[in-house]
Formats: sequence, structure tokens, C-alpha cells
Amino acid sequence: MEIVRSNFLESLPMISEVIESASFLAIDGEFSGLNTKWKLENTIDTPQERYSKLLNTSKDFLIIQFGLCAFTLDSQKNCYNAKPFNFYIFPRHLTRDSPDVRFLCQSSSIDFLGGHNFDFNKWIHEGISYLRPHDEEKLRNNLQERHEQSFGPFTSPAPVPSPAASTASSNKSSTSSSKTPVIIPPEHQPFVEKACNEIEEMLKNPESKTTNLPPCNGYLLKLIYQSAKQRFTSGIQLEKSTNDKKECFIVVTKVNEDEKKKFEEEKQAKEKEMIENAVGFSTVLKMVSQSGKLIVGHNMLLDLMHIVHQFSCPLPEDVDEFKAIIQALYPRIVDTKVMATTQPFRDQLPSTILGDLVKHLTVAPFKKPVIELDKEFSRYQEGTEKLHEAAYDAYITGLAFISMANYLGSFQDPPKSMISPDSTLVSPFLNKIFLYRMEDIPYLNLAGEDLKPARDHVFFLTFPSTWRYGDILELFSPFGFVYVSWINDASAFVSLALRGNKNKVLEKLSDDDAPYTITSYAEYFGYTCNANPGEDNEAEAGNYHPGSKRRRSEGTLQSNKYKTTEMKIADTNSEPEEGEIIEEPVTKKKKKDQHFDVPKDW
Repeated sequence: MEIVRSNFLESLPMISEVIESASFLAIDGEFSGLNTKWKLENTIDTPQERYSKLLNTSKDFLIIQFGLCAFTLDSQKNCYNAKPFNFYIFPRHLTRDSPDVRFLCQSSSIDFLGGHNFDFNKWIHEGISYLRPHDEEKLRNNLQERHEQSFGPFTSPAPVPSPAASTASSNKSSTSSSKTPVIIPPEHQPFVEKACNEIEEMLKNPESKTTNLPPCNGYLLKLIYQSAKQRFTSGIQLEKSTNDKKECFIVVTKVNEDEKKKFEEEKQAKEKEMIENAVGFSTVLKMVSQSGKLIVGHNMLLDLMHIVHQFSCPLPEDVDEFKAIIQALYPRIVDTKVMATTQPFRDQLPSTILGDLVKHLTVAPFKKPVIELDKEFSRYQEGTEKLHEAAYDAYITGLAFISMANYLGSFQDPPKSMISPDSTLVSPFLNKIFLYRMEDIPYLNLAGEDLKPARDHVFFLTFPSTWRYGDILELFSPFGFVYVSWINDASAFVSLALRGNKNKVLEKLSDDDAPYTITSYAEYFGYTCNANPGEDNEAEAGNYHPGSKRRRSEGTLQSNKYKTTEMKIADTNSEPEEGEIIEEPVTKKKKKDQHFDVPKDW
């Protein structure tokens, strides 16, 4: 079901009911761009480093389409009912109190979405607005303050406060009401007096029902409101309007008490609708959070980062603070990319790209789940493929989760064909978010400490920018095969395949006269951790030199054929997701197997 601005408010009650009755919720986002710099990620990143890189290169992009699919288990039919919703999201500037959002678009991402029939006209004209909670509270408070200062008894409908803002609003109200009137400057007194005289003439004329005061700026409008409030205690209604030239003026209308009450009720209804439209899609995510339902996504770290930054609060610098925010908002999350890259699934799945994954999970040893779609949600009936439409991707993410969960049931005694999303069989995958292209840390643990693998077989190497992959292989040839994780043209991490040789490397390769420098990962990591956060981090750019803080000329991020190839070799389990641009590698000998330990808690 497509949800846009024109049908959003009327659809909210139904969306709320669907969320509350769901067994689990699958989500997916489409973005205006992915990153501002290519290939900053490194297979030897720590979780903090990876998070920081994503934060700095992606936070200025937006979720422009959000997919939410509610899956409800029907135990009697032994199947699921699915209700997918496709939301277009646009940061509309609805009022002067709502943010006028600046954001980035990435040409490759826009071109990619356009190639998959993304409707950009619908996104701009029919996209649903949104506000963070702080901006929502600010909007409500400012609206109430303007009522108290400007409208007074004429248009007294107080805006509907949010529960969280009621206390703050009452405190602000008492402060605002005590403000003294603005003194009218001498140069503006004739204009204000003339406006009040026009109001008085209208009141004296029994045939006159309304009058329009001359257009003026916001400051003069405020002075007129203030003076009219003092001079006329009843019998009129003041309302701001705008002419064809976008000039503001005041419309004065004669009213009795019944008319004024009706006017105020209409005004309050309009203001309530205006606030609901401004808060917009944030309301849906509040429903999701308050439901406490299991959230399922695929390769969803960027989705979660954008959800927090766009709809909740600015992203923190510290990854542990980010994890705490996610746990507070969405305490139960499963990433199907983590499931698919972990046993018992990993050896059964040739590809974990979402579109491929859902196809692999329909054939033996897996079973295609039985899904029912109601008539109004029939856009994704069997045989219909709409990859990169957010709701469709959320839908097939849910299918992948159901299929893998049911496969876990086949190992039970006796086997179970249908596994509940709340089953303990799913628990080992809870709150673990996939980290792509990481050599030895396969996931970010939202609910606890992250893995801290031993990296004493890893070395930080700097070398002339003319060096290529073969030069590094030759240097390390006495110690067996190595995996190279490039940082830039002149530095890289080198990991030994034969970890038993780790103690021989520094002893044999340390040479003050050599054109390279080499240090242990521990020494490198200690330097980066102790670097002054307020200064440029030389080590982060590949400029760290053991025993020195000398800066080399910064190299361009590597994109030649040797380095692209080795990046793919270093992490064969992290093939690019849809829409990710990857250069074609040259033919090269690949390592035999992906080689990192499966976490003990799985």
C-alpha cells in the first residue's frame, strides 16, 4: 500500500492497528545517497572506526522512501499475513517553526533509483514530512506563545500539546503571559492608530461584517494585534492572511460569542492537522518503537543510523551511545544479513545480496514460506518483483527471515515447520548488526560489548606510493600468504595467513634504511587511540610512522586494479549490496576459505 501526503493522516489509524497486531515488522530504506567518500572502510576497522566513517560520510543524506511490512502469524493456517506499506518521505518546510532541511544527493544513487522506477515527482510533491521530537516540541511551544502574545482573547484556541511537552508548555505559558507589552515606536504610531480606527468604523457600521487592514510586515502585525487587544475587548475576530503578492495583512471580522466559539474550534482543528502533518512520518516510527515488536532488516546499519539521525536526534560521535539509543528505541532487532552469513546458513547460500538471498531460500534445503496478502496489499503478489522499492525490499526481507527461522526448526526433535519470531531459536541473532567487509568482526553488538579479536598477526605498513600488491607479497613472502587491506596509495594493513609466523615479522623486516616502515597493529592502534581528537589524525590517513609524527603527502584513496582485487579477497563473505559501485577485479588467485571464527554465543 502506497502512503503519501494526501492519504497519510487518514491512513494512520489503520497503520497503528496493523503494527499492534503484527508478529514482527520488516523495514527497509532508500537513500538520497550513500557516502561522500568512496572506500574509506577498511577490513581492519574497529566498530568505533567503522561507525565514525559512516557517520562522517553519510549523515547528510536522507531516507527518501521507507518500507514497512507487518507480518502476522496465523497459527491455524500455518502461514503469515503480510501488509507492506511504502512511504515517500520529504522534509517539507510547512511552517516557519519547522526546520528548512539542507541535504545531499549522490548522482549515482539518484540514477540507480531512477533506473528502478523511483518516482521523484511523487517524492517531492507527495512526500510525507517529519520532525524530530525536539523540533515537534519547539513547534508546539512557539505556536502557543504566539497565541498568547498576539491573538489573546480573539483567537484563543491553544494548540494541542504533546504529552511530553505539556509540562514544558505550561511553564512557558506562565512566563510568556507575564511579558510586558511592546512600546509602539513614534514612527509607527500613525499606522497602528489608523488600523485601529478602521476596526472601530467597521464596528459602528451595521452593514459592515469584515474589513481587510493594509498589508504590513510581521512587526507591524504584532503591534496591531497588541493595540486591538487593548482597545477592543470583544466583538471581533482577527486572522492573518496573505494576498497574491505574498504580503501579509489582518482580516477583521465581526463576531458574536457563538461565532467566535465556532471560529476557534475550526482554527484549533486546522492547527492540530498542521502539527500532525508537520510531525508526519515520525508518528509511524513512534508507533513502531512503542509497539516493542521485533524489527527485521537486511544489512541495516545505515538504515538504523539514518532512522536515528533523521527522525529522533543527532547521531552521537560514540558508537556505544548510538547503540544505547537504538536499544532504547527498538530493543529487539534481527539483521538477516547476519543470519545468512552465519552457520548453519552460510554454507548453504551462494549469495547474501537481498534479491539473491530470497530466491536461494525458496529451494532445498529451505522451504518457501506461505504468505497471504490482502486485496489492498496485493501489489507484491507472487511473480511480481520490484527490487529497490522500499516496501518490496522490506517484504522480501521478512520472507528471508521467516524461511531462515523455519529452517532452524528443522533441527529440532521433532522438527518444527513453523518457528515463531519470538522463539529462542532466533535469540542468538538478536541485536547483532552486520558489519560489511570486516575481516574478523562480523557484527555490531547492540546489546553488549563488541568482539575484540586478537590482531597480533596484523601489521601496519607504509611504503612508496609506487608499490603495488606484488611488492607487498614479495616483502612478506618468507612468512607465507598475506591479506592486504589498503588504506591509501602509501599504506596498508597486512595480515598473515599463517599466524604462527607473527613473531618473526618485526624481527626480520625492521630496517631503518628500508623504503618502508612496519609496526605491529597494537602499536598503531595505541597511537590512533591516543591521538588528540582536535587535531588531524595522521594514522587515520595512513601517515603514522613508528617513533615519529612526520607527515607524508596524503595519498589518494586507492582504486587501481590490484587494490580493488585484494579488498574483495580479504572479505569474500561481504559481496556488494544492490546499488553499490564496485570496480571489476582482474583474475587473481583467491584464498581458499573465509577464515574467521564463528562467535561462541551462536
